[in-house]
Amino acid sequence: MKIPKRLEPLLEDGLIDDVIRQLMSGKEAMVFVVRCGDDVRCAKVYKEANKRAFRQSVDYTENRKVKNSRQARAMAKGSRYGREAQEEAWQNAEVDALYRLARAGVRVPTPYNFHAGVLLMELVTDEHGNAAPRLNDVEFSPEQARVHFHALIRQVVLMLCAGVIHGDLSEFNILISADGPVIIDLPQAVDAAGNNHAKAMLERDVENLINYFGRYAPELLTTHYGKEIWALYEHGELKPDSPLSGRFMQSNKPVDLNSVIREIDDAKFEEAARQLRMQDAG
Repeated sequence: MKIPKRLEPLLEDGLIDDVIRQLMSGKEAMVFVVRCGDDVRCAKVYKEANKRAFRQSVDYTENRKVKNSRQARAMAKGSRYGREAQEEAWQNAEVDALYRLARAGVRVPTPYNFHAGVLLMELVTDEHGNAAPRLNDVEFSPEQARVHFHALIRQVVLMLCAGVIHGDLSEFNILISADGPVIIDLPQAVDAAGNNHAKAMLERDVENLINYFGRYAPELLTTHYGKEIWALYEHGELKPDSPLSGRFMQSNKPVDLNSVIREIDDAKFEEAARQLRMQDAG
């Protein structure tokens, strides 16, 4: 096949030896199957911003780190340099998330390199060694749906324990490999602690899983795993192996404002007393 221009630098630098075929073209990137020595991998070539269907919402980019203040100002102004910097940050977000999640044991494709705007990573395969299908291309029995659903819920928990929320998780960015689901497509991943929309995104990711697998196992449609997971996270109690029930009771107990005010006053009194003791000691 004709070598795509964006892959030429990787061939020239010896990172890949051959381009076998195009695997898919999505809303944000094209993916190619490539050969690297004796290994077959995939190369994700990001589309330019004006050719992507997925737009960089401020909900996703909130609090993302940039290299310096000049870059941040340029991104805010929307200058040409700023747009290029924003594009670089968008691509780097997926690379950073993949390495971070792989280290945490999350089932994502193993990343190998990021060069000239191309992400080189593991080719996820099925039991026959072919490129693994997406979740939405596979039919399930009720029992299979339950198994995959609970496996993915555990992956969502692992991701959150690593401080990451996918932000766009659905049946379209999960692959069914020979040994279970693998999560892909992470350029919109958000930092759980640094994004004001994190809770809503986590709950939406989980709700997407519930709605999809609920087609095969309808009892899942009445579960509330997203709210349960976030509540544990918010209280510092979420662990990779935290038991989950899918049930969640929202507390409607009114806040005791008088008690809160008393605690604040007590803290102020204790601090004033501490300062007085320090003055006397001096």
